[in-house]
Amino acid sequence: MIGTKKIFNLLDGRQIEIETGKLAKQADGSAVVRMGDTMILATVCAKKEAGADVDFMPLSVDYQEKFAATGKFPGGFFKREARPSEYEILISRLVDRALRPLFPDNYHAEVQVQITLISGDEKNPPDALAALAAASALACSDIPFDGPVSECRVALIDGEFKINPNYEEQERAELDLIVAATKDNIMMVEGEMKEVSEETMLEALKAAHETIKIHCQALEELTEMVGKTVKREYCHEEDDEEIKQKMHDACYQRCYDLAKEGIKSKHERGERFEAIKEDFFSTLEEEYKQDHAVMLNRYYKNIEKEAMRNMVLNERVRLDGRQLEEIRPIWAEVDYLPSAHGSAIFTRGETQSLSTCTLGTKLDEQTIDGAMIEGSNRFILHYNFPGFATGEVKGNKSTSRREIGHGNLAMRALKQVLPNEEDCPYTIRVVSDILESNGSSSMATVCAGCLALMDAGVPISKPVSGIAMGLIEKDGKWAVLSDILGDEDHLGDMDFKVCGTADGITACQMDIKCEGLSYDILAQALAQAKRGREHILNIITDTIPAPREDYKPHVPRIVSMHIPKEFIGAVIGPQGKIIQEMQKETNTTIIIEEVGDFGLVQIASADKEGIEKAVAKIKAITAVPEVGEVYDGVVKSILSFGAFIEFMPGKEGLLHVTEIDWKRIENVSDVLKEGDKVRIKLIGIDKQTGKFKLSRKVLIPKPEGYVESKSQRSSSPRNNNSNSNNRQRPSNNSQNRFSPMRNNSMRRDSDRF
Repeated sequence: MIGTKKIFNLLDGRQIEIETGKLAKQADGSAVVRMGDTMILATVCAKKEAGADVDFMPLSVDYQEKFAATGKFPGGFFKREARPSEYEILISRLVDRALRPLFPDNYHAEVQVQITLISGDEKNPPDALAALAAASALACSDIPFDGPVSECRVALIDGEFKINPNYEEQERAELDLIVAATKDNIMMVEGEMKEVSEETMLEALKAAHETIKIHCQALEELTEMVGKTVKREYCHEEDDEEIKQKMHDACYQRCYDLAKEGIKSKHERGERFEAIKEDFFSTLEEEYKQDHAVMLNRYYKNIEKEAMRNMVLNERVRLDGRQLEEIRPIWAEVDYLPSAHGSAIFTRGETQSLSTCTLGTKLDEQTIDGAMIEGSNRFILHYNFPGFATGEVKGNKSTSRREIGHGNLAMRALKQVLPNEEDCPYTIRVVSDILESNGSSSMATVCAGCLALMDAGVPISKPVSGIAMGLIEKDGKWAVLSDILGDEDHLGDMDFKVCGTADGITACQMDIKCEGLSYDILAQALAQAKRGREHILNIITDTIPAPREDYKPHVPRIVSMHIPKEFIGAVIGPQGKIIQEMQKETNTTIIIEEVGDFGLVQIASADKEGIEKAVAKIKAITAVPEVGEVYDGVVKSILSFGAFIEFMPGKEGLLHVTEIDWKRIENVSDVLKEGDKVRIKLIGIDKQTGKFKLSRKVLIPKPEGYVESKSQRSSSPRNNNSNSNNRQRPSNNSQNRFSPMRNNSMRRDSDRF
C-alpha cells in the first residue's frame, strides 16, 4: 500500500481518515483528510533560511475549493478557479489564526500552507476540517511547530451541542462556532449566536475542546508513524547578551514610568517611547547600530512590552490612565449624511467609524456561487480601513484579508437582529469606513452599523453593540482589560471581541496568545464584556432610541403583492415586453419570482404615484373576471356575428350581435369599429371552454314598448346564464321548462361562438 493512514473515531461515532505519503510527496509535508466523501489536501513548504532583516513570522495560508470537487463548473467568462472568494479568504484566516501562534518566536523562515478541497459532500462541510488538514501536513514535516492543533465546529441545535453539523443543521443552530485548540488550550474562536448567554458559550467551548483533544492525539500518533518527531535545526536570530542586558538596564525603568503616566494620545505615547530608544541608541557606535539594527530593535521592543505588561499587572491601571474595566469616552451621531438612506458616526477614544446604510431591491442581492455553497445574501456589510486612519501613507490596493474578516464579524453580529423579508423587503448594505483607529475598529463598525440601520428605518429587533477585551497574564497574576487600545492588543495575551444585545451574545472572535488560559478567566472576560456592552448600548439608545418609524423620503419604496402562479407569464409578457413597458410607463422597478404556489411581485420606486399605477396594472392583468361585473373594453375585431372585446388585459370575450343593442342590427360594422371603446357587462362564462360572453345592451335602457322577437330570445346567450339579470326563475310547471328544441337552439348558437 502506498502511503500511511491514520483512522480515528469521534465521540459521535463518525470516522476521520488522515492519509500521507501518497499525494504531493515533494512538499515538506502533505496529507489528505477525509470525512465521509469530503476530502481535503493540505501541503506545507518552508524555506531553509530566513530572509534578511526579518523579525516576524512570514506565514501564508491559502484555502481553495475546486469546483470539480462537487461536479460543478466555475462561473465567469474564463470558467476556471481564479482569485479566492471571500468565503475562502475567511477560512484561510481561521486556519492562519490557529497555526501562527504555535511557530517558535525565533523562527522566521517563510512558510506556505495550501489547503485544497478535492472532494466535497453535503453532509461534511470542509471548513471545519481545513485546520486539521493543515496541522496534519505540519505533523508529517520537519518544520518546527509547537503543535499539534486542530479546529472543529460546534453548534447548539434543539438544546444539544453538535460537532461539525451539516449545512441544514447549521441553518437551525442557535449557536455556531469554529474553535481551534491544542490538547491543553483554546487558541481561537469565531462564530455567531442568536442571543445566547455567556454560560452557554463557555459550555460550547468545552464541548468543542473534547473533540479537538481526539484530533490532537491522532496527530501525535501520525507524527510517530511517519517518523517526523525530530524537527529541523535553524538559527534565524542573532544575539548579543551583553548589549541586551545593557539596554534592559538603561531602558526598562524609563519605559515602566512612561507607561504609568497614562498618556491618552497614541501618537504622543509612541513618540515618547521612541525617544527612550533613540537616547540609548545614541550611546552606540554608528557602525554597530547599522550592522545590528534588527537585533537592537527587537531587544527594545521586548523591553517596552515587558515594562508595559508589568505596569498594568502591578499598578492595575492602563497605558492611557484608565481603570481596567473603564471604557473610553464615546460620542455618536446619526443622519450625518443627508443623501444616504441611513448614516452614523461612532467615535470611541481614538477609534472612529463613519457608516452608511443603503436599501435596495432583490436585484441588488449578492449572488453566492461557490463549489459548496450557492445562494444569495440580502444583507451585506463592507469594512474599509484606509491608511490615513492610523496616520500612515498606504496605497489604495484591493480589499485586504483583514478588512474582509472584520467586515464578516460585524455582519454576523448585526444579522441576528434584522427583520424578515416580509417586514422589510429591502436588500441592505452597510459600509463602515474607518476614519481613525486605535483599538477595535471592528467593534466600532458594529456600533456604527447598528446606528446607521436604525437611522435608515430598518426595523431591527434590538440594538447591538460590541467591545474588545484584552488580557495580560504572567506568573499567576492577570488583568482583564475592557475596550483595549491598539498597543494593549499587541502586548497582551488575548484579543476577545464580543458583540450582542441586552439579552445575549450575537457574535464573537477570540485569539489567545498565551498558554494555560483557564475557563475562570474566560468567564470573567465574558462577564466584564457584558457590562461594557450594556454601557455602550445605553449610548446608542440615547443617540436614537429606536429605528425610525418610516424610511426617509428619498428611499425607494417597495410594495409587495402576491399573484396566482399561472399569471406570472402574463405579467412578464413575451420576451418581457409587458413588464418592460410597465416599468417604463410607471418609472418603477418590478421583480417577480415564483415562491411556492404563488408569484411574489415587488414594485420599487421613490415615486409613490408610479407604484400605485404599477399595482393597478398588475391587478388588472391578474384579476379574475366576475360574472355580473361591468368593464370598459376595446373592440379588437369585427365578425359577422359580433365583435371581440378586450375587457381586461389579455382577456377577450364575444359581444354577440344580439347583445349590442335592443334594436336589431344587420351589420355589426355599422355600429362598432376596431379600436372603439365600449362599456360592457360580463353575463356568462362557458363552463367547458372558459369563453366569455358579453353584453352591451343590458347597460342601455330598454326602449319603451320594446318587445323581444322570438329569434332574439332563442339566440341570446344571456337567457341561458344563471347570472343574467333578465333570467326568470323557472316554475315547477313542466311546460315552462326548457324543451329539447330550446336546448338544440342554444347548442347551435354556442357553436357560432
